[in-house]
Parts: sequence; structure tokens; C-alpha cells
Amino acid sequence: MNSPFSKAAIWVVVALILFGVFRQIDSRGPGGADQVAYSDFLEDIKDGRIKSAELDNKQVVAETTDGRRIRTPITYLDRGLIGDFIKYGVKFKIKQEEEPSLLASLFLSSFPVLLIIGAWLYFMRQMQGGGKGGAFSFGKSRAKMLDESNNSVTFADVAGCDEAKEEVQELVDFLRDPSKFQKLGGRIPRGVLMVGSPGTGKTLLAKAIAGEAKVPFFTISGSDFVEMFVGVGASRVRDMFETAKKHAPCIIFIDEIDAVGRQRGAGLGGGNDEREQTLNQMLVEMDGFETGLGVIVIAATNRPDVLDPALLRPGRFDRQVVVSLPDIRGREQILKVHMRKVPLAPDVEASVLARGTPGFSGADLANLVNEAALFAARRHGRVVDMHDFEKAKDKIIMGAERRSVVMPEEERRATAYHESGHAIIGKLLPKCDPVHKVTIIPRGRALGVTMSLPERDRYGYDKEFMLQQIVMLFGGRAAEEVFLNQMTTGASNDFERATALARDMVTRYGMTEALGPMVYAENESEVFLGRSVTKTTNTSEATMQKIDAEIRRILDEQYALAIKLLNENRDKVEAMTNALMEFETIDAEQIDDIMQGRPVRAPKVDDRRSSGGTPPSGGAVEPNAPAAA
Repeated sequence: MNSPFSKAAIWVVVALILFGVFRQIDSRGPGGADQVAYSDFLEDIKDGRIKSAELDNKQVVAETTDGRRIRTPITYLDRGLIGDFIKYGVKFKIKQEEEPSLLASLFLSSFPVLLIIGAWLYFMRQMQGGGKGGAFSFGKSRAKMLDESNNSVTFADVAGCDEAKEEVQELVDFLRDPSKFQKLGGRIPRGVLMVGSPGTGKTLLAKAIAGEAKVPFFTISGSDFVEMFVGVGASRVRDMFETAKKHAPCIIFIDEIDAVGRQRGAGLGGGNDEREQTLNQMLVEMDGFETGLGVIVIAATNRPDVLDPALLRPGRFDRQVVVSLPDIRGREQILKVHMRKVPLAPDVEASVLARGTPGFSGADLANLVNEAALFAARRHGRVVDMHDFEKAKDKIIMGAERRSVVMPEEERRATAYHESGHAIIGKLLPKCDPVHKVTIIPRGRALGVTMSLPERDRYGYDKEFMLQQIVMLFGGRAAEEVFLNQMTTGASNDFERATALARDMVTRYGMTEALGPMVYAENESEVFLGRSVTKTTNTSEATMQKIDAEIRRILDEQYALAIKLLNENRDKVEAMTNALMEFETIDAEQIDDIMQGRPVRAPKVDDRRSSGGTPPSGGAVEPNAPAAA
């Protein structure tokens, strides 16, 4: 029992015990007696004002002739005082000190020790999470069980991953009817590893398997196995599988298994040894001399490359189910699932939103619907309309608007030229993604944003696309140089991404004739002392110089092309800059007006704001230009 009521009851009991002890200690003192000086008490005896008295070896309590009660302390039984009582006719009695009972003495002497032991047990229980068995339940499993009554998730609640659902459908069939496979000699996989980017729905899919099969579902995180005590992780693994065997057929779901399943022998120290012992126990439980029939282990991770090979061999996690980012049809299905809980306006179309959200995961789409509902609530609307979804999409992709930032006029104009350079080049180059929106309203860490949305999902990138992408990234600095004859800090992120693209073309993709189809850098990066370090192959100094020279050639050629395009289209850049200064945000229709030489139409929704003057807070960054695969 670890509820707030149990914690409060513990403290109430402790308070009552302390109150009883102090009450007993203070019970010797009389109530309602005024203390007087010893000399004044002797004067009252001689003057005949004392009627009766009761004394012990600590104090005298007397009653005066006028009915008052007084007391005075003494250090011992004063026989001279007794003589005065006899001499002046005061009735008195001597109170014998009561000896405490054996039980009370034992309690008073042992109470501090009991209090310390109780406090130690309480804090140990809190440190161990208050699991069953109290402070001595270190080795018990922390897996939470969901049964049919509290797991209502089915495949109908999972959208956007049809291939993954087909892969795990036979798990549901096996859990419902194991004899169907066993009579043909078939063996269902003991372990299924779900691999995918964060937010793609791996946990939801695992719950749907249990919901469809109507079997118990044990869920636990990989970090729950390893504790500060040696051997706890292996003990929890044993206890988890023993509990699962009692409820077979069932499913054990281990989230973020890379926390405990990393490759063995990759570190030093006792903590690593403890993790390896936990992994060893898991390997034995999954495929050792005793295996749990009817117990299927499902694990999720987004780092399958770091898992131990013994964990991935047949008989353990012998099947990998890739839960990838949804395509346009999958995004539409996911949006419809999340839109069930939201009152929608007639103009909301899930298909349109799906086309405008490439690269979004299931969690991103759920957040999109939630943000749209919040925007509708802020304007006191009764339904969520398409404009709310557009604002939510812009917030997620480009960041929240910082309307409190007020820039000087020259800062706004420099930002407008910068964003116009990106947008105009994006419209001129055929392989660049269509420009969706341009704004000079600060969003997130950027003073302005040029947002491009692909017409379709991209799974690969060719050389021309990457070169044109570099040209578009250079458009902001090129516009500053051509139209303002100056350079600002707004292009720092553009240069970083353009350099990364050019380096990948040379070192990873073999897209240059000078160095040919050879990989000069590995695909992964390591974290060393808190910094991400790209692992490179063993190359000579001369080769590294050729790589740097080739990267420089690519960047210089694309920057020169950006300058050339902007010089040839000065009128379009000026028109877009003036439109941004007037409207602050322009969409695809207004951009088309500029490219075709027509007057820019007014925005559909007046979203203007006042401008003034404050120091700049950073450069204009285009965070949503698509990157290379």
C-alpha cells in the first residue's frame, strides 16, 4: 500500500505516539497552581495563610485559606519545612513517587530505537518505489499488467502502419488459437523487436496486439531492471518471466530495450557488469533450457544498431518489425483517428492536412490535432476549423510566433530581403520543393522563416536536388550582399546545413568525379565528452585536402549561381520584400502573384502586428528546408 492516505496514516500514528510520551512525561506537573517564591511560601505559613499542603522531593503544592492553589519547587524533602507545618498547624501529606510500570519503562527506553528503525524502513520503501513486499522487494518485477478489462486498444486504433500490423497479425492468431500452428510443427517467434523512429506508434501497436488477442499484457521499461544493488536486474527478469508464465498465454512488452540490451563488453565498471548480468538473464529466459510456452516478448527501440547480437538471433528477438514514418495515406488515417475526439468544422479535410505534413510521425499528428483544438478554444470557437489546423501546423513546423519581439525598421527590411532570397530561388529552381509560406515574424529562435513543403513523400535524393538545395540555402546571404551590400548573422544556420550537404555529397554519396564512388566517412556518429563526433575512415592528409577542396568548389559554384539568379530577378525580390514589409506573412498564392508580375493580393486573414525597435535576437533561420537522407 503506497497511497497518499497510507503515508498520512503513518505520520498520524507517529504524532500520536509522541504526544502520548510527552503527556506521560508531563503528567507529574499539577494543573492550575500558581508558582511562588520559596521565601514567600514560608511567610505565608508563618502568617497562617496556608490551609493544607502536599509535598514530595521536587515541589510543594498548597491550598491557601482563601481557596487559591500555589506551588513552589524544592530540591529535596525539607524536614525543616515539615517542622513548620507541625508548628503552625498546617495539614500536610507526603506524596510517594510512583514507580513506572515495566511495560512503560521498556517502551520509553526502546522508543528512540524503534523510531529510527521505522524511519529507515520507510525511506528504504520510498527509495525502492514502494512495491509489494516493502523494503525487501528489490528483486520483484516492476512490470504492470493490463488485462482485457483495462486494455481496450485494438488494431482499429492504430493507423498508418499497415505493413507492421500484417507482420504481427499472426501473433494474434497464435495467442487466440495456438493449436493451429502447433499441429503443423510451427513455432511462433518468441520475441518481436519493433524498430522505428520516436513517435511512430510502437507502444500503441504492442497494446493493440494484446487487445486483439484478449490476453494479459505486461509492460515495463528497460531502465526498470537495473538498480543500485548488485543482482537486482537479473532477479527482476526471473520474477517477471515467472509471473508471465502463470498468466500464459500473455505478452511482455519491454520499452526502450536498448537501456539494458546494449552490446556486452562495451564498457568498464560495476554498473556495466550489472547491466550485462541482467542481459544474460534475459537471454536465458527467452531461449534457455526452460522456455515459457505462450509467453511472447515484444520490445521497442529506435537504436537497433547498439543491441547485442545474441539478443537478435533466431529463438529470441528473431523477428524485426519496422514501424516507419507514415506516408500520405497513413497520415490521413492517423489524422482521422485523432479527429474523432474533436468537433470539426465542415471545411476540415484530413487529406489536405496529410499532404501538408510530410515527415510527421503519429505523435506529431496527434499533437497537431491537439494544438488546433487549443487554438479554437482560445478564440472561444465551438468547432475546430481549417484555419486552426493551419496555425497549429505552422507552430509545430516553424515554431511559435514571438509577437512581443519588436524589431527596428532596418532589421525587418534586412530579414525581408533575406527571406525573399530564399523564396525566389526556391521558386526558380525546378527541383526545389514548392515554397509554402514566407514570414518575417520571429518564430522560435528565427527572425524569419521560409517554409517549403514537398509535393510528395521523398525516399531518396539525387545530385541535382541536393545542389539546388544548397543554392536555395545560399539565397539569404546572396540577397543581403546584392541588395544591401552587407552581411548579417542570419545566414549562420544556412551555411552550416549547406556545408553538411556538400560534405555528405563528397564523403558519403560519391557524387563528385574528382574523388569517385568511395566512402570517406562512416554513417554514424559517436558522443564523446558531450559532443557529437563523426567517425571518419583512415584517409591520408592528401586525400583530406582533396575532400576540402571539392567541398569548397561545390559551395563556391552554388553561391555564384545564387548571386546570378538574384541579379536576373531583382524586380521579383524587391516586390516580395515590399509585400513582406506590408503583410509580414505571405502564402503560396501571393508568392505566385509576385512570380507572375501581378499585384499581390491581400492576405485572407489579417494577421498583422505593430513594429517598433529592440535589439536583434539572432539570425533568420529556415529550419524546415528538407535535408538529405
